[in-house]
Amino acid sequence: MDEVPGNTARYRTGLAVRRSVLGDPHVDRAETGATDFDQPFQELITEAAWGTVWARPGFSKRERSIVTLALLAALGHDEEVALHVRATANTGASREDICEAFLHVAIYAGVPAANRAFRIAKEVFSEMDGARNVR
Repeated sequence: MDEVPGNTARYRTGLAVRRSVLGDPHVDRAETGATDFDQPFQELITEAAWGTVWARPGFSKRERSIVTLALLAALGHDEEVALHVRATANTGASREDICEAFLHVAIYAGVPAANRAFRIAKEVFSEMDGARNVR
């Protein structure tokens, strides 16, 4: 008998990793916003991305964060770049790490992709710094 979707060990591991990287508010929004249409997608990314790849022991969360940012920037996935820049507050990747990743993007994927990623990161940093100053 198949396990109930969202109740596998890999899903539970993935959910814990996803929450530790992206934060409870983001994951809660994704879960409560899921419909019958996209629930299978939420389960897939939780199990595959977070429960399989992000949960592997070979890279630290910091290293995975850096690689993820470089890939997302190179592919032009702006919303995901912003999301993962915010997540660096939880992964230990520094602003210097992000800069280095985007410099690699400039050389290996193109200056326009890196330029866009730097712009997005600066906007996110400004939001993050503003939120810190409000507290």
